[in-house]
Amino acid sequence: MMDEVIRKTLRKPKYQSDLPEIYDEYLDYYEKSRQVPYRLIKATRGVLVSFHDYLGKHKIDFSSLKIEQVDAFLAEFFENFAPATKRSYRSMIRGFLRYLYHERGIIRRDLAPMVVGRRIYAREKPPRFLRPQEVQKLFASLNLSSPRDIRTYAMVHLAYTMGLRPVEISRITLDDISFSKGELTVRNRKNNHSMTLPVPENTIKAIAAYVVDARPASKCRTLLLRFHKPYVATCPGTVVGHIRRCMKKAGIPGSAYWLRHTYAQNLLETGVTIYEIKEMLGHDKIESTKNYLHVHTKMMREVLFDETL
Repeated sequence: MMDEVIRKTLRKPKYQSDLPEIYDEYLDYYEKSRQVPYRLIKATRGVLVSFHDYLGKHKIDFSSLKIEQVDAFLAEFFENFAPATKRSYRSMIRGFLRYLYHERGIIRRDLAPMVVGRRIYAREKPPRFLRPQEVQKLFASLNLSSPRDIRTYAMVHLAYTMGLRPVEISRITLDDISFSKGELTVRNRKNNHSMTLPVPENTIKAIAAYVVDARPASKCRTLLLRFHKPYVATCPGTVVGHIRRCMKKAGIPGSAYWLRHTYAQNLLETGVTIYEIKEMLGHDKIESTKNYLHVHTKMMREVLFDETL
């Protein structure tokens, strides 16, 4: 079925039909080593004809080939193709680049692993995060005019500066916070590990302002309390609702989790490794953390393949 799609959709009439020897040698190697049908060889040849034509048009030789140039070719070549077809063609280019590096030593680095596409998510939408100007709008819209506002102010700081889930914010106790050390111990995370994290100065001040000026007097040790008797812990839904209302007031469509995603994105941009971010976010699987890497393909390559491009 896929062979038929490839044969029907491949654009090649305007490209030259003859290829230099290196391409035919690869196709011969590919056919013999993988035992692939002729139809797939023919489709691969069509993609390589397009690739060769592009390199020639831009005066690019294999010895100086860079991943950015491969990206530029794919962007031009993929213009009207469906995602499934793009994946097939990307695999063909990846195989050729692997051959050039491992079998022939013609290109200077193995570019094959870096030929990646935008990740396809099982969920409807990938993680969303706030841009710097949106973060500024959000914090500028906050006020401290009432005890409820002061509590919400602390919630927003915990979500944005520490990447905590709403349920984690709702479970923080006074015993988890060290004001002198500027640390917070987050317990019972999804990865079943507790972790002590540094708390930014502004967040410590936001928590302290709530404890001193807004928190009801109560024997309950949970940090964030309801404002009506009995003064017991707030629920995760309260955290979600108050942060959402703050974002709506600032003209930002989103949820509390957008602040968590923004925290992860900020860590990536400052050079923190994906494995460190996994621990800081409390993920039980590295795949959950890698969801944040789709935002910037160059960043994804640097983190996953330890490449400086």
